[in-house]
Amino acid sequence: MKPVPHIAALAPYALANLAPGLTSLAQNESLRPPSPKALEAARNALSETHLYPDPDWTDLRTVISDVHYITCGTILCGAGSMELIGALASAYLLAGDRMLTTGFAYLYFRTATQLSGAAFDLAPETDFTVDVDALIDAVRPETKILFVANPGNPTGTRIGLAELRHLRSALPDNVMLVIDEAYGEFADGLDDSSFDLVEQGNTAVLRTFSKAYGCAGMRVGWGVFPPKIATEMRKILNPNNVSGVSQAAAVAAMRDQDYMRETVRRTACIRDRFADRMRATSLHIPKSHTNFVTLAFDSAGVALAADDALRSDGIAMRSMSGYGLAQCLRATIAKESVMDRAAQCLERFMGGWK
Repeated sequence: MKPVPHIAALAPYALANLAPGLTSLAQNESLRPPSPKALEAARNALSETHLYPDPDWTDLRTVISDVHYITCGTILCGAGSMELIGALASAYLLAGDRMLTTGFAYLYFRTATQLSGAAFDLAPETDFTVDVDALIDAVRPETKILFVANPGNPTGTRIGLAELRHLRSALPDNVMLVIDEAYGEFADGLDDSSFDLVEQGNTAVLRTFSKAYGCAGMRVGWGVFPPKIATEMRKILNPNNVSGVSQAAAVAAMRDQDYMRETVRRTACIRDRFADRMRATSLHIPKSHTNFVTLAFDSAGVALAADDALRSDGIAMRSMSGYGLAQCLRATIAKESVMDRAAQCLERFMGGWK
């Protein structure tokens, strides 16, 4: 038995290197559990697990629509936003097609593309930030999808809505723009929502409950899609992709906006204090609009030594070598006591390294 060639050529998806006993700052998980209301809703829904979940996510789409002022019929839900990314690639990419993204963008964009047998191109970023002009210049006749993570992962940086609008207007109409806003709640309020770009018919916007809502283990993502794209997506998505327990929890989490905003506020406060403390050691830290920061060391060797020091102290950050950023570690923001431990370890390391 042999797999198809383009699958056989793929490397396994790179997971975090987490040894037993380490405190993980490697997965970009929330520093708090989900809203107590979400946990209660999940417990109540357990009594109905003998039933298949609602394949139309009716209650979930309704509450997302109410909170974000989006037409309910434009919303699709998935087992995390990863499922939606994969479905887009499956529906719109063939061998010979190309996907375009930025040099340091979320690696699953590439994986989903390769699973479809298509190829990808990477446009350079400027100071760890999406460069719209570089993306526009990198479009080829074979380009079918352009994925942009905004805010970015693993960089944490973002571009404003005006730049996104400029990007969309400069792209050919037959290139789909997919804006992945997995960390969008951490940037909400900085400018207007990007959801109205979907009305043009060639743009989709993705979000998730995994980050700001603390529901990573529930596997719930959602997105806003033009009707024609949504029709094709439904052919691919598993009709029972989001469990009933997860749907119930996500509905309650979305309704508890105060809890989510407090999670974002606490995260940002701890993040910014940690980043400032690390900058004082001479590390370069791009400004983050997420629940993590990227630590840029002088070289890959220094980053590897710092990673070893952290692991010796019981802390695991995420190496960024898979992104072409071997000189960087990514630190998920956890409780203040944990970040203080990490900061003390890195301060000792940087002091000794100098």
